[in-house]
Amino acid sequence: MGQKTHPVGFRVGVLRKWRSNWYVPDNKVPEYVKEDHRIREHIRKNYRGAGIAEVLIERAVPERVRVIVRAARPGIVIGRGGSEIERLQEELSRMIGREVRIGVMEVERPELEAPLVAQDVAFQIENRINPYRAMKETIRRVMAAGAQGVKIRISGRLGGADIARSVEMKQGRVPLQTLRADVDYGLAEAMTKYGVIGVKAWVFRGEVWSPKESREVS
Repeated sequence: MGQKTHPVGFRVGVLRKWRSNWYVPDNKVPEYVKEDHRIREHIRKNYRGAGIAEVLIERAVPERVRVIVRAARPGIVIGRGGSEIERLQEELSRMIGREVRIGVMEVERPELEAPLVAQDVAFQIENRINPYRAMKETIRRVMAAGAQGVKIRISGRLGGADIARSVEMKQGRVPLQTLRADVDYGLAEAMTKYGVIGVKAWVFRGEVWSPKESREVS
């Protein structure tokens, strides 16, 4: 069976909630989807060091957008006295033409957030650490934090090789096809002088038997 289903999207409505919460007529959907994408890309591009786990977007009324940023280092997003978050609100408001309100939540256990795991490996590769060593050290930390399984795959011109390849490391179990399994997924890119190296991470945080337990886990 192919590995083409997004682990998070596969569980939306079962264990996960939607990351964008709004409802509009069909003719407005493309506009809102594009705005959501631009907001997320702007935040991730400008706050790489903040450890952005996910960006949640809510639209109660068309004129206002509420953005909740889950970050491992929220102080970078907030800034001194809240100056940085105010500047970000103004930038996003000008960019999409609507009022934007931003809230920041701290990630309690960053080792169990797959996007942060992938970013950690990508940062190490950018700092010229051996990819195998980076994966091995990261997997050790994730398992020590209480994960039941973790899998990391990197692809690209590893070590400056002429031909791109993929390597993978895994520990524990990662049941991708089990809906009750709380599997988080993250993707990051390492910008090296040889080109872009992609990093994918899957973290299995345990089986969940009700949506209420899933919210407590994540």
